[in-house]
Amino acid sequence: MIQLLLKRALAALAVPCALLLTAAAPAPQAGTTAKVVIGNFTFGPAALVVRPGTTVTWVNGDDIPHTVVADDRKAFRSKVLDSDDSFSFTFATPGTYPYFCSIHPHMTGKVVVKAP
Repeated sequence: MIQLLLKRALAALAVPCALLLTAAAPAPQAGTTAKVVIGNFTFGPAALVVRPGTTVTWVNGDDIPHTVVADDRKAFRSKVLDSDDSFSFTFATPGTYPYFCSIHPHMTGKVVVKAP
């Protein structure tokens, strides 16, 4: 009887444990949009994983202006974003796209584009 109860208890825990293990690894966001919030001199999330064709929108939630500029200064570059302003860019090609705020260069982030 106790063995049967233990088997049932272990079986009931197997699925939630498997879900926790798979949730730990960052996976590409599904869908065609993703959002990065600028706040407290940080980009959140600092690293975003998306699929090709995803449009990422950065929203300035800070009280001061910020920018979003690709490290290569060519892939994408926003105008100065005042509070509540946003900037969007569609990532078509797989790769890693690091970026920073040109006003506050210590603010950095990256978008990783992975094919499905």
